[in-house]
Amino acid sequence: MVPLEAGLREAGGRADYAVRKLRAVAPGVSGSPVGTKFEKWVFSQNGDWVGGFWPGTLWMAYLRSHGDMFRTLALDWARRLAPRRYDTTTHDVGFLFYPSWVTAWRLTGDETWSAGAVQAADSLIQRYNPRGRFIRARGALDTRQNAGRVIMDTLMNLDLLAFASRRTGDEKYLNVAVEHARTAQRYFPRPDGSTPHAFGFDPDTGAPIGPDTVQGYSPSSCWSRGQAWGIYGWTTRYRRTGHLPFLSTARRLADYATRALTADHVPVWDYLAPQQPHDVKDASAGAVMACGLLDLSAATGRPEDRDVALRILTALCETCLTTRSTRAQAVVARCTRNRPAEDGIEISLPYADYHLLEGILRVLQPKDVDRAVDLSTAATGVSG
Repeated sequence: MVPLEAGLREAGGRADYAVRKLRAVAPGVSGSPVGTKFEKWVFSQNGDWVGGFWPGTLWMAYLRSHGDMFRTLALDWARRLAPRRYDTTTHDVGFLFYPSWVTAWRLTGDETWSAGAVQAADSLIQRYNPRGRFIRARGALDTRQNAGRVIMDTLMNLDLLAFASRRTGDEKYLNVAVEHARTAQRYFPRPDGSTPHAFGFDPDTGAPIGPDTVQGYSPSSCWSRGQAWGIYGWTTRYRRTGHLPFLSTARRLADYATRALTADHVPVWDYLAPQQPHDVKDASAGAVMACGLLDLSAATGRPEDRDVALRILTALCETCLTTRSTRAQAVVARCTRNRPAEDGIEISLPYADYHLLEGILRVLQPKDVDRAVDLSTAATGVSG
C-alpha cells in the first residue's frame, strides 16, 4: 500500500472519481441520502440526522472542481433544512447545520446562512442539562425516556455552538460546548483510551449512572465510529478553546484507535466485539478517524498521526471505493451503520463520502478546506 502523501496523483484521482460520481448522481437525488440498499441511495425528506452531509459533500466537490452545479445544489439542499433550525428534539442539529449552513456562509458570505445556523444553535442549547452539565442526546425535551443519555456523537455537534459564540459575541453557546466536553471527558475515556458509545446520568440530579451503548457491541466495548467522533470532536474543542486537557483526551483516544487498527487500516465496526479483528468493517469510522488524526497532527505537530491518517485514507481509497460497480450511487462502500440492530451492515453512508472527501482535500487543498469549515486554533485558552 503506497502512502497517500507519496502518491498525490492517486489521491487526486480518487477525489476526482468522487466528483465524477457526484456529478452523475446528484441531479437525480430526490431526498437526503441516509444509506444505500442494493447500492442505491435511500432518502429522507427531512434529512433525518444526516441531512447536512449531502450538501456538505457537494461543497467538498465544489472545492475540488469549482463546478457551479455543485455550488447550486449545495445551496438548494441546505435550504431544504431550514425548518430544522427550530428542532429541539435532537442533538444532531450540529451535524445538520455545520457542513451545510455554516459552510454556505463561509463560502458565500450571505448572512442568511449565518443567522440560520445561530438559530439552530439556540435550539441545541435547550437540550443542555445544567445539573449534569451535559447535552442530552435522545428524545424530545418533554419526555423522560433517554433524558439522561449522553453519547459520543454529540462531541461532533458542539462546533455549531462555538460558531454561534464567534458570530454573536455571546459566550453562552461556547460555555455549553465546553461544559459538555468536560463532562464527557470525565466519564467516557477508560484508562486504556477506549470509550463506550453512551453514558447514563440521572437527569434530575446529574449524578452519573454508568456506561451504556446503542450502536456498540456492549457498554464495555469500543464502537469504532464513536471513538473516531471523539478523536475529531475533542481535537476541535481544543482548537476552539486552547484548553490542553481536550487535546490530551483526543491523544489518548487516538493512541488506542491506532493500536486497534488491523494491518489493512480499515476499522472493524467495534474494536472490542468478540469477532474482531475478523469482523465487518466500518469505512465511515476510518474516514472520520483520518480527518481527526490530520487535525490532531496539525495541533500537536506529531507526524505519526498524519502518517496513520494517510495510511487510512489510502486503504479506504484502495479497498472501499465503489469504482468497480456500475450501479453504485455512493463513493464509499463497506460502512456499517448499526450492527446490533442489524441495520445497514457494510453499506454506503453519507458521512463516509463527506469525510473521505474532507480528508483527501485536507491533504491536497488544506486552504480550501479551511475556508469551508475553519481549521483555525484559538489564540488563548479557557480556564480550568
